[in-house]
Amino acid sequence: MEELKQRWTALWQERIDDKLRAEGIASEDYTRLFVEQGTVIVATRDYAPPRFGEIVARHAEEQQPSVVAVPHPAVGGWGKFARDILRQQRRFTRRGRPVPSEPVKKRPQRKKGGKGWLHVRMR
Repeated sequence: MEELKQRWTALWQERIDDKLRAEGIASEDYTRLFVEQGTVIVATRDYAPPRFGEIVARHAEEQQPSVVAVPHPAVGGWGKFARDILRQQRRFTRRGRPVPSEPVKKRPQRKKGGKGWLHVRMR
C-alpha cells in the first residue's frame, strides 16, 4: 500500500503539463497504477482522471481468489429461499386483498367553527 501511495504522488508530481492542449500527461510507465507513458491523466473537459480507490480495488481483486463457494441447493441459497419463503407468502391481488375497515366518515367543514353564521347588526 505504501508503494502504491508513493507511486501515486510521483505520478502527479512528475506529469508533463501540455499547456497548448490543457492536459497533463504521464511522464513514464506506472505499471502498478495501470498507467502507461503518454496517458492523459488530467484534462479540462469531459474527462475522468484515474482514481486511487479504483486502483486499490483492482489490486485487492488480484490478491483474492475469485472462486465463490456455492452451497448445495438442498442446504440453502437464493433458490431455496425463494421456494420456501417467497412462494408461501400471501400475495395481494384485487380479489384476495384484505378488506379495509370502514373509514371514519368525514363531516364537511363547519362554517365559523361550528357556531353558524353570526348575524351582527352594525350601526
